[in-house]
This record gives sequence, C-alpha cells and structure tokens, in this order.
Amino acid sequence: MHAGPCMNQGSFCTIMGIEVINLFQPFDMFQCEVDECPMGNHKNTFFELMYIRKGTGTLFSNQHAFEYQAENLFLLMPQEAHYTIVKNTTNFLFIRFNGIYLEAQRTNNAHSNLGDWAKRLEYIYHNNNHFPGCILRNEEDKPIVKALINALTLEYPRQQSLRNEVVQQLVNTLITIVARNVSLAFPEKNTAGSDASGDIINYIHQNIYYPEKLRAEKLASQFNISLNYISEYVKKITGESIQRYVTNYKLKLVETRLQYSDMRMSEIVDELGFTDESHLNRTFKKYTGINPTEFRKLHKAS
Repeated sequence: MHAGPCMNQGSFCTIMGIEVINLFQPFDMFQCEVDECPMGNHKNTFFELMYIRKGTGTLFSNQHAFEYQAENLFLLMPQEAHYTIVKNTTNFLFIRFNGIYLEAQRTNNAHSNLGDWAKRLEYIYHNNNHFPGCILRNEEDKPIVKALINALTLEYPRQQSLRNEVVQQLVNTLITIVARNVSLAFPEKNTAGSDASGDIINYIHQNIYYPEKLRAEKLASQFNISLNYISEYVKKITGESIQRYVTNYKLKLVETRLQYSDMRMSEIVDELGFTDESHLNRTFKKYTGINPTEFRKLHKAS
C-alpha cells in the first residue's frame, strides 16, 4: 500500500491547463494521508473509486461541489475533471480500474454479474447526469464497504500466496455493492405519465444490449403509448428515428471499447449485435467518417 502524494503507477500530461492521468495496468490501488492534496484539477483515463477513511473537505467534480467526510465513497468517471480541497487531514484510498479489468472479470467469472456492472458504468458514462456525490445510497452497505476497505488495506501490501486472488475478490465484491447502489439511483421505470421522455431515453440506454426490448411494440407497451405514435414520439424527443437513435448510442459504446479496452472487433460485433465485422466497419465509418481501427489508433487511452 502506497502512502504519500496522491499519484501512483501511472503518468500524467497537461492538456489545456488540466492534467490528464493515465493508468498503465488494468487495476491499481493506493492510499495517502494529506493536509493538502497535491493534485490540481485533473482528469483520469480510467474509473476511480475514492474512499474517505477519515477527514473532511470538498470534492469538486465537473463544476459541482460535494462535501466529503469519513466513510464516503465517490465514483469518478473517465474524463471527469475533478480535484479536492482538504479541510481536515484526510486519509484517501483510491481504487483505479479500466475497461480491461472489467472485461477480464466478466470473461473469467460468468456468474459475478460484472457484465451488468460494466454496462451500468457505460450507461452513466454516456449520460450527462453522472452519479452525483457519495455513491452509497444504501446506509446498510456502509459498514460492509468499511470492512472491505480495511481488508484491502491489510491484504494489498502482503506478498503471500494467493494475495492477488484475495484482492481481486475483495475488489469485485466492492464493485458489486457499488452496482447495487447505482441501481438505486437509476431504477428502471414503467412510466404512464404524460412526460415519459426522460424515462424512455434511460430505458433505451439501459437495455441497449437487449434488442427485443427496444422494438417499437415493447416501448409502446412499457410506457403506455400508442404503437402508432411511439416512433413519432421518440423522434420528437431525440430528432431521430428509434432505429437511428439506437444505432448512434451503440456506436458510442463501440467508441468506449475502442478507446478504453483491448476488445477484438469480433467481440464488439457479438456483444453489440452487429451482423459481422464488415457491418460494424460500414456503420461506424458512415456515422464517424473513419473506420474503427483508425479511431482506435487516434483515440486509444495510453
């Protein structure tokens, strides 16, 4: 466990006055206790869980301010500008992971539900209303998270047999608890009211991997809107047809995979429901002007 300046196992550069932090491995964790955070306004190219073990202060994230205190847990998204101002000496624990880490867990443990968690992360990432403030909405989860954090700080520095496996299981349990709290903030709704526009968009995003749930008849039934009117209603909200909007959102997910993971094109094709790689290439180039391989070379997070 690292204790010192709030930076470890990565590098940074400065773009337009904001430092950009890179992570050169799928997972990293470190701890620091400071009276003043040495990092100014910066962005990460990875996901980061920030746990407050003790202390008080303010987290500034995307021009919003959140007062923090002991046992708060924050989820910081890739490319989200943030910094902290320490009021009382603060002990931070940072858990950093990227799309490669999440994909590895989904591949190795089909029963962990981390696939759903990865999709939930993408859902938040591609919406403007990123998860605000402390992520722990369920009070009963706070002592569990505290116990997991204490176990991680004990196990991570050790060099004993199966240390990596123990750390991975602890982190995955923590991520699963985070997923439960995310679901409390973004529940699936069945809205029969007159203003279902936001709920329809959220529903499409949350079910982007399940094409059968995105058929016009399913949307009409879900939101109690006439089948004859549903397509016109979605176009009124988004400016696009249902099919065009779904395709564009899928392409945003393709961009995320190309930029933040090492997934093969064939894997992206299978997961997002393209007919084959040629279909993905044609569709991606039609809407972005370049093919997926060129996009990855230009935008891959280093």
